[in-house]
Amino acid sequence: MSSGSPNLTTRGRVSSLLPDFPWDTIADAKRRAEAHPDGIVDLSVGTPVDPVDPLIRAALASVSEVPGYPATHGTPELRAAAVDASKRRYGITGIAPEAVLPVIGTKELIAGLPRLLGLGGGDLVVIPEVAYPTYEVGALLAGTRVLRADGLTRLGPERPALIFLNSPSNPTGKVLGVPHLRKVVEFARERGAIVASDECYLGLAWDEPAVSLLDPEVCDGDHTGLLVIHSLSKTSNLASYRAGFVAGDPALVRELLEVRKHSGMIVPLPVQAAMTAALGDDNHEQQQRERYRRRRETLRNALRQAGFRIDDSHAGLYLWSTRGEHARVTLDWLAERGILAAPGDFYGPSGTQHVRIALTATDERIAAAAARLTAA
Repeated sequence: MSSGSPNLTTRGRVSSLLPDFPWDTIADAKRRAEAHPDGIVDLSVGTPVDPVDPLIRAALASVSEVPGYPATHGTPELRAAAVDASKRRYGITGIAPEAVLPVIGTKELIAGLPRLLGLGGGDLVVIPEVAYPTYEVGALLAGTRVLRADGLTRLGPERPALIFLNSPSNPTGKVLGVPHLRKVVEFARERGAIVASDECYLGLAWDEPAVSLLDPEVCDGDHTGLLVIHSLSKTSNLASYRAGFVAGDPALVRELLEVRKHSGMIVPLPVQAAMTAALGDDNHEQQQRERYRRRRETLRNALRQAGFRIDDSHAGLYLWSTRGEHARVTLDWLAERGILAAPGDFYGPSGTQHVRIALTATDERIAAAAARLTAA
């Protein structure tokens, strides 16, 4: 290579725009937890551990012999199933089938959404104060400004281009009520902003009902400027399938579709068939919800007995917990007992005194964690 040839050093690395990958920073705590005589209980990630329902697996296999390219927009059956499930499960009405777009897991969509929408330069992306890291990553990759704000007054005269919502929240489990969501919609329409609501935990409400951004009580049936992002990773155990969809404003979905068609961002046909089956069946989802409910009760009781305070956590797959100290101190305390959690500073400066404890472990490992906590 000649001295004048472009390379990563002279051109700049895209990764340099991004923070350190959060989970790389807890490697030492993980090693300590793995040294426990009875093994680690890893509660640091929200990855499913329960089996995929046979109905879904059969649907995946049913089209495995098809050799051709799938449609970026998804099959008509998949889009109809998403519309029907949204209405049946969450009371969302008015979604047109053409305003549904399957995506290769919702993390991919969130990370790319600001760029897919053409944002950059001086555009402002608003994310929650304590937030799933990928909202910020998407803004950084697009070169936009980022503001953490839970209330509209924090925005002052700003005219954001995109507002990310996450209700129920990862990591806090906080649920945004109808009045709050309505105010966000009104604000966004006054200032020309798009609102994208990450609702992958919408089916896991425990202490408070959770409503969608597209609920008629929130948007009066008008989806203009609104997108909702739904995942099948959690309640259908399809994290390995990378199965999600975005729906809402038909014009916005058309734009996303056009860009994704050019980019080859297509959900594989077998996964589309699996998604169709999962969205059409509520029994497996209800069974999985009940598993998480039992694990939540076990862990919540044990954490409280061990002196933790649990804040928010009204929905979702996590217990937002604190001992009134820096999260990294709590992380070490848990690691000594063979338990790995996610420190709250992963999610923003306001999370530094909390740890996120996931419900996504087997019944046996949840029981082991509870025993270790209560023995402390």
